[in-house]
Amino acid sequence: MNDLILAVPITEERPWLVFGACRQGDADVFFPDSKSQEAEALRICATCPVRDECFAYAIEARETYGVWGGTTEKQRRRLLRRSA
Repeated sequence: MNDLILAVPITEERPWLVFGACRQGDADVFFPDSKSQEAEALRICATCPVRDECFAYAIEARETYGVWGGTTEKQRRRLLRRSA
């Protein structure tokens, strides 16, 4: 199975996903169990051409788990509290 193919509804709603730097690696890294995994995910995000779109999605969808758009769960919670 080709893991680069996404279901049609997902790509229609978030077409930027196909350009994500995270598409090339292990998705588990973006749902880290350790600080080293978190650091690896943030390093990948730092090179991502759609980081801003991913971050905007994570804030809008209120993603509570994982690294999205170069931010950790804790960072997004903090940002959401400040904007409330």
